[in-house]
Amino acid sequence: MERTRRPALYPRLVAALAAAVLTASGLVAAAQTASAADADIARNGNFESGLSGWSCTAGSGAVVSTPVHGGSGALKGTPAGSDNAKCSQTVAVQPNSAYTLSAWVQGSYVYLGASGTGTTDVSTWTASAPGWQQLTTSFRTGPSTSSVTVYTHGWYGTPTYYADDLTLVGPGGTPAQPPAVPTGLRAGTVTSSSVALSWSPVTGATGYTVYRGGTKALDVSGTSATVTGLSPSTAYSFQVAATNAAGASALSPAVSATTSASGGGGGGGGSLPAHALVGYLHSSFANGSGYTRMADVPDSWDVINLAFGEPTSVTSGDIRFSLCPAAECPNVESAAEFKAAIKAKQAAGKKVLISIGGANGQVQLATTAARDTFVSSVSRIIDEYGLNGLDIDFEGHSLSLNTGDTDFRNPTTPVIVNLISAIKTLKAKYGANFILTMAPETFFVQLGYQYYGSGPWGGQDPRAGAYLPVIHALRDDLTLLHVQDYNSGSIMGLDNQYHSMGGADFHIAMTDMLLTGFPVAGDTSKVFPALRPEQVAIGLPASTQAGNGHTSPAEVNKALNCLTKKTDCGSYQTHGTWPALRGLMTWSINWDRFNQWEFSRNFDAYFG
Repeated sequence: MERTRRPALYPRLVAALAAAVLTASGLVAAAQTASAADADIARNGNFESGLSGWSCTAGSGAVVSTPVHGGSGALKGTPAGSDNAKCSQTVAVQPNSAYTLSAWVQGSYVYLGASGTGTTDVSTWTASAPGWQQLTTSFRTGPSTSSVTVYTHGWYGTPTYYADDLTLVGPGGTPAQPPAVPTGLRAGTVTSSSVALSWSPVTGATGYTVYRGGTKALDVSGTSATVTGLSPSTAYSFQVAATNAAGASALSPAVSATTSASGGGGGGGGSLPAHALVGYLHSSFANGSGYTRMADVPDSWDVINLAFGEPTSVTSGDIRFSLCPAAECPNVESAAEFKAAIKAKQAAGKKVLISIGGANGQVQLATTAARDTFVSSVSRIIDEYGLNGLDIDFEGHSLSLNTGDTDFRNPTTPVIVNLISAIKTLKAKYGANFILTMAPETFFVQLGYQYYGSGPWGGQDPRAGAYLPVIHALRDDLTLLHVQDYNSGSIMGLDNQYHSMGGADFHIAMTDMLLTGFPVAGDTSKVFPALRPEQVAIGLPASTQAGNGHTSPAEVNKALNCLTKKTDCGSYQTHGTWPALRGLMTWSINWDRFNQWEFSRNFDAYFG
């Protein structure tokens, strides 16, 4: 949230990426020619058996009957957003052996390649193949290589491509076998909404799939997982399967666990009403909306976020908060009056939080020292004012991902890891009733559907999707996530269409992503799980002066109707209906007062 209006944060990520990568590929010099006795060891390279043996990213592949190079089927790959329609299979090979990979392709910017060779991975491509064109490349396996992955893909933003009659000629290897059944499955920490699981490692496994009640719940790369989104005081059964390139094991014996009684909806939000109104109060600064005293905040507001606690420097972690100086805010109350008003709000059932960051308050916890200072300084603010919890409003360059930090489930970047640790420490200190909220911009959350960090080749904005590991690690402690659906560029939704702010459609598509979950950067092996509806509120500006993307009350109501009742959805089809959606957040209480309380009055009228 900004103190004054500012341009939308939405850098142009893609423009320079294509050229850099296209020039980095190209034809690779042939290795040793395969011998005449070698055979084609690719499986279903003519696509006569559909996609059997092949895996295509984000459901981007299909088999069509026309056009074909030979036989009755060919692969059709359709790039969309951040997905390049990569279709691949893993093939058993012999070490220290020569192989020739070939395929017939049609389309623009079509690639053919092999990875995991143990020597130099290879690829080749064509910029334009209006008719069928053969691509060929060769490689030699390393001394311990037993399998390679062969693939074809298109390019981002380009039309559909086709591939057919793919062959990999060389000596065949011993076919890989699925791993053994995992053993030692056990339940660990149990909350009202989650169960932690762990099991013994399986030799030859590259991943594991966790099942809840016989239904797939999530994929993980390690030997532990936390299943979230569960109901309080409910018994659940869990199993796990080990996976590798050859397939999956049978399911393990089941283990049962019962979630604890509700602490009030998770994350300390139990004392919030079923539908809550959240607003930011400009307490430490002045702008064109005017200063609003805490005692003058209407009872409509259920959660009041004090804007803002800010650091003494970007990397210090030392957060300070003070009331607006009288020279800027002539009607500011005294500290004693402010604290008394907070107590009065709390006595009426309202929650008052300190919001850290904002557009001007960059916070980078790059060291453990900064992390510890953050914990101690935030604690002092909470204790001094008797607050109910913490709102994280890190914007700008506060959060970004280091190159190589590609899995939101296991972050390695210090500013991410230290923030998660600091918040967990605060949560442990203040207990179950501690309220934790977050207000990221769409750039840091929903954009992660297309881009995550600097990307597989580098060159992307490292801030893309950078809130996802924080949200995921703290989802069991999180009371509310209210993404700022404003000051945003167009964002791709789960329909793979771009949506623009200012109307119901944008809020529907953005919220549907949070309540449905989505593959991060198009990688279906890394799915950001859905949040519970009571953890989600929609963030909007209270007036046209408050920020870009103001949404009229009529459009706000359409979005609420769609998400909670599945009416007024327009052309977007949601993936569910969520009557327990927690409510709305706005920047800000001050701007709503400036706008004759239009936003809060509409909320009261809608939810009664």
